[in-house]
Amino acid sequence: MKSKVLAIPALVWFGFFVLAPLIIVIAVSFATQGTYGGLEWSVTFENYVRAFSTTYLGIFFESLKLALLTTISCGVLGTLMAWAMSTSSPQHRHLYVCAVALPFLTNLIIRIYALRLFVGYGGPLQGTLQFLGIPFDPFVLSQNKVLVFYGMVTTYLPFMVLPLYGAFEKFDFTWVEAAQDLGAGPWKILFSVILPNLKKALGSGALLVFIPSLGEYVIPDLLGGAKNMLYGNLITEEFLKSRHWPFGSALSVLLIVLLLTVAWIYSRRAAKHGS
Repeated sequence: MKSKVLAIPALVWFGFFVLAPLIIVIAVSFATQGTYGGLEWSVTFENYVRAFSTTYLGIFFESLKLALLTTISCGVLGTLMAWAMSTSSPQHRHLYVCAVALPFLTNLIIRIYALRLFVGYGGPLQGTLQFLGIPFDPFVLSQNKVLVFYGMVTTYLPFMVLPLYGAFEKFDFTWVEAAQDLGAGPWKILFSVILPNLKKALGSGALLVFIPSLGEYVIPDLLGGAKNMLYGNLITEEFLKSRHWPFGSALSVLLIVLLLTVAWIYSRRAAKHGS
């Protein structure tokens, strides 16, 4: 009984700040856009039909591709980084963990702006290339897909490293020595010994990276500019510029349903395999 009473504030907070806004968004997604950007409460499925048109599906799949590439890259880099951190000396481990967590002490927008200024027109990168006499196009370096991808990986890499580091801390490295004694090569050890013991951490890290990556809009907006339209940017455009709140709400609802489905599938698989 006491535990239920203690849960009431959390339930009230969840209902008021999460569930209620979600219900409002779902309701607005079935409305129509008014003449001057307002809402007309006539139930329609037109917004959802429009969301599945070729143009918007193309934007979604572009965002999905970027999110998957970000997740895979963070998985590869995170595994190597966590492995190196866990096998280093105890005094250096704390330093490495602090270095990984250090970006969280700075606002995301400040970090992205710093990267944008570094590679932007008249920035240090362009100044260095000019000093070395290397020919370059000053307008190509500042806004492109590669820069967006780099910003995504550097932003979400800690979400992959920290779960993997915790798993490596519990990993018994004598298994690696035993596999080496049996003649297993590096790739065999990686895929048959190490990765099977990191499945839960890899899954958790992948979920933590993939979910925010799919709906990300700040990084593509600041580093990609008008050249890169992704799903998160599309939703923002519909709400703030086009003032088509019903269509923006429909896009948001579809994204939420997809992400909840991914999280549900992962939890079911994790429970089934007991990991």
